[in-house]
Amino acid sequence: MKLIASVDNNWGIGYKGKLLVSIPSDQRFFRNETVGKTVVLGRRTLDTFPGGRPLSDRENIILTRDISYTNRDARVIHGMEELESLLVERESDEVYIIGGQSVYEQFLDRCDVAYITKIDYEFAADSYLPNLDKNPEWECIEESEEKTYYNLCYKFCKYVRKK
Repeated sequence: MKLIASVDNNWGIGYKGKLLVSIPSDQRFFRNETVGKTVVLGRRTLDTFPGGRPLSDRENIILTRDISYTNRDARVIHGMEELESLLVERESDEVYIIGGQSVYEQFLDRCDVAYITKIDYEFAADSYLPNLDKNPEWECIEESEEKTYYNLCYKFCKYVRKK
């Protein structure tokens, strides 16, 4: 499985249920990576999407503890066992973990690649991705040139789990 996220200097990913910032080229990168693939996300992350609707052109799997929750445009699952049996049918390279914090934390050990957009700024944040730079199991193997969006500098990084 793969993980994809945008983080600030403190590995913050969101604040009060919203992304820290929307950078058009980061959104394009996310779309290009995930279209035609399976995305796994928490219900609260889904609530942040426009209209609270699943992403188009992708199979959306919503992970929630709420047994009564349903969504006609996505598969809804309620636990790790259910998810694991569902994912057996898919190539692991075709599955992307897209948030939020608790979903990232649950799946980090199952991922072998992480696409991280690192934004050189410290935002007010209340949700975080574990810092892969401080995790000895991960290494950054690719880094784009620094890019800018207004006054923000950022770069695209690819991390892999060490063998």
